[in-house]
Amino acid sequence: MKRYWIETLGCPKNEVDSAKLVGTLVADGYVGASSVEEADLVVVNTCAFIGEARQESIETVLALSGQRRSGAELVVTGCLAERYGDEVADALGDDVDAVAGFGVPVTIGAKATAPRFDLLNLPRPAATAPWAYVKIAEGCDRACGFCAIPSFRGPQRSRSMASILAEVDQLGPLGEVVLVAQDLAAYGRDRGVGERAIVPLVEAIGARVPWVRLLYLYPSDLSDALIDVIAGSPVPYFDLSLQHVSAPLVRRMRRWGDGEKFLARIDDIRRRQPEAAFRSNFIVGYPGESEADHDALLAFVEAAQLDWCGFFSYSREDGTYAADLDGQVPASLMAERLAELGELQDAITAAKRDVLLGSEVRVIVDEPGVARSHREAPEIDGVISVPHDLETGSFATVRVVEALGPDLVAR
Repeated sequence: MKRYWIETLGCPKNEVDSAKLVGTLVADGYVGASSVEEADLVVVNTCAFIGEARQESIETVLALSGQRRSGAELVVTGCLAERYGDEVADALGDDVDAVAGFGVPVTIGAKATAPRFDLLNLPRPAATAPWAYVKIAEGCDRACGFCAIPSFRGPQRSRSMASILAEVDQLGPLGEVVLVAQDLAAYGRDRGVGERAIVPLVEAIGARVPWVRLLYLYPSDLSDALIDVIAGSPVPYFDLSLQHVSAPLVRRMRRWGDGEKFLARIDDIRRRQPEAAFRSNFIVGYPGESEADHDALLAFVEAAQLDWCGFFSYSREDGTYAADLDGQVPASLMAERLAELGELQDAITAAKRDVLLGSEVRVIVDEPGVARSHREAPEIDGVISVPHDLETGSFATVRVVEALGPDLVAR
């Protein structure tokens, strides 16, 4: 019996791709290994979004190559393989047996170089947790100055609603579905089914699963209808892809909006749903970022009081608009700005958690002793420690008794 081990790096969208790969391996007679050392086939699903991610991918491949048993095959797939396939194969040499882009088989002995299948619509195994990511589209039609994703993931391809709902049903009884895509709110636009097809999709999934969470919402597509469907659901969680707030820098990023527009939208959502939780990500050190731009971002973070924020150093990506822009920010200055923003947001997050002390919250139990409310996305945000006798997959109402930075304790 052939055994596989899949190591997944990067974003939740890669987690879905790995689940689809597991489906193909199981169909070919493989079973999961309990460790890398037991596997006949080791697959590394890589990330190539920024330089740090590429470095982590390479280091992981080399580490697993050293851990695999004699005779086991190692295949590199995912974004790094798709974007830099030949270079990766040349650089890693005997440390890997194959470098396979999207839709190329990863089974032992598979040498195909052309895609044979579409990962987006492949079946996948039933979920092993009470929640699951579901990817509703692939690729992106935007041209953000810093992002190379469209160059290797291609233009947006939305799945049909029927195929998405069939996958939700096939994953088994779930407490929560987390929808992901490069440009989630643009779902269906490429299929000619209207500008706001995401709303009926969320409603249809909400009729099947208690909780539906949306990740990666582009701010200009945050329509009133979409706000209403999220705010009126059991999971009023808004993950807004903002990236920066200085109007000149946002335009230089080839994106929409500014801090004033973003704050107005956030305030509007909070008026509609006071319990709404917010997450966003920001790029620090984009070419041309001045001290005034940085100060504007600091002021926005203070004013917005978001529950969660991620801050990332700008990474120069070949083939992107920003790669040749002037005004490159020194790495040391980026590090200073990151530290300042991180310190500010850590204090805000801790204060937001402290406010919950003594309150009752509805949670889903992910595993014995670990749960989440609508405020915590799985694998991304904090968690809530709960009594171990609460059944995995169940929902419960608990009272918060302690706050430990980003995490909570409830009884």
